[in-house]
Amino acid sequence: MKNTIIKNQKMTNENYIKGILFGIICVILMGFQPIIALSRPAEIDIMIFVAMTCLIQALLFFPIMMMERKKMRSNYEEGLFTFDEMESLLYGYKKNIVFILFLGTIFAVANFLFFVAIELAGAINASLAAKTSIFFALLFGYLINKEKVSSTQIIFIFVIFFGLLLAITQSFNLLEFNIGVGIMIIASALYVLAHSLTKPVIDRNELTPIFLVCIRNALSGIILTAIYFFLFPIEKVNLIFKPLNISFFFLMGAVCSITLFLYYLTLKYLEVSKSTILMSPTPIVTALFAMMILGEHFTIFHSIGAILIIFSIIIIAKPKKEKTKLRQRDNLLFTTQDLNEILINNI
Repeated sequence: MKNTIIKNQKMTNENYIKGILFGIICVILMGFQPIIALSRPAEIDIMIFVAMTCLIQALLFFPIMMMERKKMRSNYEEGLFTFDEMESLLYGYKKNIVFILFLGTIFAVANFLFFVAIELAGAINASLAAKTSIFFALLFGYLINKEKVSSTQIIFIFVIFFGLLLAITQSFNLLEFNIGVGIMIIASALYVLAHSLTKPVIDRNELTPIFLVCIRNALSGIILTAIYFFLFPIEKVNLIFKPLNISFFFLMGAVCSITLFLYYLTLKYLEVSKSTILMSPTPIVTALFAMMILGEHFTIFHSIGAILIIFSIIIIAKPKKEKTKLRQRDNLLFTTQDLNEILINNI
């Protein structure tokens, strides 16, 4: 009995360390994403850059999705799923076709606005503005999924916006306010709205997060590509096939995909609240990369604003006494509660 307890404790500690390590790598890669976007060749239009990034993410997640579906069938054969559960997970998408198309459209718009915001606001301000997503997680969680919001969380939401305003205006000089920050806030709202609408479908076991990541990126890429070639001359298609441009498409797509997959692994070993807290220093990582690579200035007001935002996220994400555990199906597939929190950081 004693040996079993020691063994379980050791396994728990190992899982915690794994979660922390995966999370740290995830934060570094997440913080590097705006740098890649701003470092791309000037001839690459932002729309086609986002479109290619989405398509590559879909391509990279496709084999993972197929592995997941194979695992579902295996779990059914081992008696871990009932036939109805397996059917729902494998073919539930058929009753959600319209919703999936709607989701792909929302993400197409949100992805485009996200990269436009980075271009207009710069890596540091955009990264700070992206953290307002936790406000929309609470708002849409309350309005759509009837999740409770505490007075403490409301207070620290105001602190987040205070810190953001301080950072981007450099001590409340409104002339310093950048429209890119407003666009990033809109993009964050769209991301979280999509996640909040997705949560009930996930809870019904009709779709899985990995399936949605693959399909939504494929649809977003197709939509943005179609719009791009409708608006711009067909001659610009040559830009897609230039080796340097291709390398940036794959770099951005690969970094985004690896980041998301690592975040799934972080969630596998850590609670959602701890994962959210672990992701909070992303703006600091982005700032360091931006200073070293892009030459952006990280001012004292950026520092104070970042501290206020990170501290507020820690307080808001602090788990309640009645914890809701994330249910795990196996090493690859998990059903989710609080899905709006799970993918907030993968913008």
